[in-house]
Amino acid sequence: MTAASPWASLPVEDRLIFLISTPRAGSTMLMRILNATSAVWSRPEPHLIGPMAHLGFVDTVEKAPYDQLQAQQAVREFVRDLPGGEQDYWDACRAYLDVLYGRMLAQAPSGERYFLDKTPANALVLPFLRKVYPKARYIVLTRHPAAIFSSYAQSFFDGDYEAALRFNPILSRYVPAMASFLRAPTARTLQVSYEDVASSPEAQLQKISAFLDIPFEPEALNYKRKGVAEGLGDPIGVGQHDRPVASSIEKWGPELAADPLKFQVVAGQLAGCDPQDLATWGYPVETLWEPLKSANPLAWKEKKPKWDRWTIQRKALVLLRRDIHHKPLGKLVSKARFFCDVLLRG
Repeated sequence: MTAASPWASLPVEDRLIFLISTPRAGSTMLMRILNATSAVWSRPEPHLIGPMAHLGFVDTVEKAPYDQLQAQQAVREFVRDLPGGEQDYWDACRAYLDVLYGRMLAQAPSGERYFLDKTPANALVLPFLRKVYPKARYIVLTRHPAAIFSSYAQSFFDGDYEAALRFNPILSRYVPAMASFLRAPTARTLQVSYEDVASSPEAQLQKISAFLDIPFEPEALNYKRKGVAEGLGDPIGVGQHDRPVASSIEKWGPELAADPLKFQVVAGQLAGCDPQDLATWGYPVETLWEPLKSANPLAWKEKKPKWDRWTIQRKALVLLRRDIHHKPLGKLVSKARFFCDVLLRG
């Protein structure tokens, strides 16, 4: 039987935690740790935010059983004529999500204070999410980008880095989006790194507990003490241990040092990232490859990123995209995109 929560009178927004991360950055482990406290409840990735961000007002669904271009134009005109304009739209999105999150919170088994949503795809719609829930708590989990892609390729593509890149260039997509969010932090935003959680879990849990204003419960580091429902979300690795371990922090170094092709797949993505974004993540260009150098110092000179056409295109895109929505070029491209979509849709 679900326990009555002493926090039930609080607005839903004040009871939400969004754990923002890429895939394979340790978010399942950190979710399990926080879920093992007495104040946080979580469950498999709900994927509620991404679809809402693509209803038409902000972005469109390219293939849907309705005309997404007409819907976008219509919803924007409709919102424009509401008494509160755009604010009415954000209020409506929040009301919809409040019902879903709020009723899930009502099912918290022990009346926990917070519900934690750790859907990785939320990192790609952060401007939308912050508009809807500006007062929610955001824990942004970063990890060395090379470690992320190594784990991603090994876990889901049997070590085939090129197949992983073709399927989803996660570094090119997630690093800029999360870095932009981190450069405009609020008092309800906390950045932590996987490496710190794995190497000094007690200190990191204490920092997170203070941020959430919940008791520090070091026993939660034994995260299997409290169950979590099965479903979407990656259990690989987490199920092998009972608490955080540091053995995987630099596991990627020897792997990339031994295989130039794998290194190029990772280095090519990062060469297209703004150095400011990497520094914001906590992995500046100057020290980015130190673990790889340590793994194979003799081979390092042979492993400089190649300036191929893809890398040059990525760097050009970084320059063009910088603050694009606030430049005249951005408005021109948006109009051109709309007319091109109309002409090219099947």
